[in-house]
Amino acid sequence: MQVEELPGLRSFATGLEKDWDAVVQGLTSHWNSGPVEGRVNHIKMAKRQMFGRAKLPLLRKRVLLTATR
Repeated sequence: MQVEELPGLRSFATGLEKDWDAVVQGLTSHWNSGPVEGRVNHIKMAKRQMFGRAKLPLLRKRVLLTATR
């Protein structure tokens, strides 16, 4: 199979080449966004659980109360 047959792969590779410095930095850096991603995941889960049952004030209170955990 030729690369010409996979336009999505070609586009992906071109994007990597355009931002090569960021790719190298992302693969070699010790920096980690895990804690932030975990917090975002927690907020999204709470929002899904409360969908259609509560409005923003209750969601806000729930997120703020669990922020210390």
